[in-house]
Amino acid sequence: MKRTIGLLALSLAIGGGNAWAALPVERASAAMALKVPGNPAKEYALSYRAVGQGEYELVSAEAGFPVAIRQRIESHGDTDRLVTTLTARESVYFNFAQQVGSGFRHDDCQFYLPGFWYRHNLRSPKEAPSFHTSDSWLFREDRLSSPLTGLYDEQTGEYLTVARIDDFGCDALTTHKAGEVIVSGYTSVGYTGFVNADGQATLAFGFPYHEAPKTYIRKLTLDPEVRAFQHLDKGESLTLTWELCRSQAASFSDFVAAVWRYSYDLYRPQPVETPYTPAVMKDVMSRYFTDSYVDDYALKYTSGVHLRTDDCANQGTAEIGFVGRVLLNAFNALEYGEQQGRQDLVDKARATFDSYLDHGFTPSGFFREVVYYPKNDEERNLSIRRQSEGLYAVLYYLQYEKTQGRKHPEWEARVRTMLDRILSLQQADGHFPRKFRDDLSVVDGSGGSTPSATPMLVLASKYFKNKKYLEAAKRTADYLESEIISKADYFSSTLDANCEDKEASYYATTALYHLALATKGDESRRYADLARQSAYFCLSWYYTWDVPFAQGQMLGDVGLKTRGWGNVSVENNHIDVYIFDFATVLDWLAAQYGEERFSAFAQVIRTSMCQLLPYEGHLCGIAKAGYYPEVVQHTNWDYGKNGKGYYNDIFAPGWTVASLWEMLTPERIELFFKK
Repeated sequence: MKRTIGLLALSLAIGGGNAWAALPVERASAAMALKVPGNPAKEYALSYRAVGQGEYELVSAEAGFPVAIRQRIESHGDTDRLVTTLTARESVYFNFAQQVGSGFRHDDCQFYLPGFWYRHNLRSPKEAPSFHTSDSWLFREDRLSSPLTGLYDEQTGEYLTVARIDDFGCDALTTHKAGEVIVSGYTSVGYTGFVNADGQATLAFGFPYHEAPKTYIRKLTLDPEVRAFQHLDKGESLTLTWELCRSQAASFSDFVAAVWRYSYDLYRPQPVETPYTPAVMKDVMSRYFTDSYVDDYALKYTSGVHLRTDDCANQGTAEIGFVGRVLLNAFNALEYGEQQGRQDLVDKARATFDSYLDHGFTPSGFFREVVYYPKNDEERNLSIRRQSEGLYAVLYYLQYEKTQGRKHPEWEARVRTMLDRILSLQQADGHFPRKFRDDLSVVDGSGGSTPSATPMLVLASKYFKNKKYLEAAKRTADYLESEIISKADYFSSTLDANCEDKEASYYATTALYHLALATKGDESRRYADLARQSAYFCLSWYYTWDVPFAQGQMLGDVGLKTRGWGNVSVENNHIDVYIFDFATVLDWLAAQYGEERFSAFAQVIRTSMCQLLPYEGHLCGIAKAGYYPEVVQHTNWDYGKNGKGYYNDIFAPGWTVASLWEMLTPERIELFFKK
């Protein structure tokens, strides 16, 4: 079926074969929509007229067409740079569109828009962008970690990408979110995507933004399409640049890796200059350990879940892992408190661990994952992720205490019991169910969360000197290799979504890193090779560029640079500071494979993610110092509150503080293995 998504139906002649030495104009089409305020836009087809070597005019059959359009095609090996200049003969409101046919059959292709679209997005529900709703999509560029679309032909291994090149310096507000909208000033946000044009996979791109057939405005909410129009005054010119790149890859995984390297080289993200050293970061964030501490109940904890940004008041929820990270924060507070001579932090941390030892377990010996004290209730379904994250923190605590000459036999007994219960859940192929009950009955048998168990099992094997935990960890790696990495299918690691997500590839990478550290020789190299492969998928979620904000959007006004921040998932289209030890893993992989991009980008991440540190005079929209923000809404999407340039009104600093703390303590993992 022919899909044009708002473009005029223009024929795309397919030449012989898929390869080209330079962009064949017969594969390209263009159109411009012009809008008179208060009236529906009118669309005009444009044709190419050669005016020199690699130089074209894009002309309309309409007499007196009010915009002169010239395009220069600069060909360099596998890339063609399309430099397009629009000059207004009269004052106009315009939207410019182009399509380039790939020569690939649409049905043979997988599609890739970094940090938002993988393959056909079929892990996502129909309420989010996916092939469930349409086989042709256009998206505004700031949804994507690189402003790029890629088409990968599985039959031939050939691929074609289009990337936008600009300084991306500005954005502007609109009064509506759907339909035809006029931006209130100047924006540098265009669009990119793909369409099925008579069965041919076709790149579609243009300026300003256009989203079709739907626009994704909040979690699991698709609205009607939106197309933006920007004013161009008489005599004013605007230059737009896109780059087409074509090459080959042996698999979809190799394609994603190659495109990430290309994107990194194209945008060259640099570290962000901030005054926030690790010492400054930890000093300010330690305020969270003290101000969020709650000792009103049997369980003592840092309140870090479902807080309001405008007061950060305790909501009475203690969560062991995922977004709460109570025990990891307690360990960080203990270690830091003893380093800094802060007895207040030490006392609170020890009280937290003691309370969980006494009151933090289910009847069968698992952690009580989430306790809602105001409701006198708790989460009945357990998860391999929260259980593993709780154990991970306890094992670091026990190892630290051992080095200080302190022993905790009761904790060790509890941990052994829990480990044995967890091992009984491991399936024949090595995976763990995502969710289960205290009686070990399975609620969600999906294996997407399996790698969250691997680091904990590796640490347990080291701490207890028991190979059965390491063997269980190795079985998870077999599952990861056969079912996730080889299929390039990283999904459902996060607990509040069922879709392709960043955390699945993060956990796969860090799981294999832990195994590589715990093994030797060829076995260690195997795990390192797999970690390197999954690392590219994780990197694909992280921004290589700085999206623009409009004046009045708080994140832009405080100077946020998005490079180094990561999108969350297909369902949750915001950025956050989820990093933990990934930058450390990137440095290790860089040393193992000589991949300088890994270590260079790790430094971008480390500097960029410190930007929103809230302290007096620089609270960045958060009520309390040290409570690092979470839901950073950088594009036209929200959880229901505030939208681009702001946070949702509810956030979870429990995990953000823990994530940054681990990022700022890169020596932690390898020291564990040396002790």
